[in-house]
Amino acid sequence: MSVTGGCQCGAVRFSASGLGEASICHCRMCQKATGGLFGPYVALDGLTWTRGERKRFQSSNKVWRGFCAACGTPLTWEHVGGLTSVMVGVLDDPTAVRFSEQLDSPSKLPGFDALADLPAHDPTEPRAAAHLASIVGLQHPDHDT
Repeated sequence: MSVTGGCQCGAVRFSASGLGEASICHCRMCQKATGGLFGPYVALDGLTWTRGERKRFQSSNKVWRGFCAACGTPLTWEHVGGLTSVMVGVLDDPTAVRFSEQLDSPSKLPGFDALADLPAHDPTEPRAAAHLASIVGLQHPDHDT
């Protein structure tokens, strides 16, 4: 299985030979590093950087966070012991990931478990469809060019 991915602008790209363990972390550092409710990560087998170079920030004594300096996309969670995982959303095909665990934390947001019960708006509803049709994406495509 070939896995590829990269940042929004395409300045940083990677490839790997396969997917490893995938997890969601609810700790405060992961929330801040991703700007989201949690950090979704997947380890990759045979990770190789194929274009550009990620910048890194040491968020703790144990972890470095990789990101694209050009567009700011969060890319990696890198443990000082050698394990590197990428953010699931930077994969060209994130649908291939199967999460195996959640790393719970006192920082887990109280409403997280109820998210699946929120009403969902169909993208074909007229207002949503009109809005989506008006968007012109400027990010790098989900493949190498």
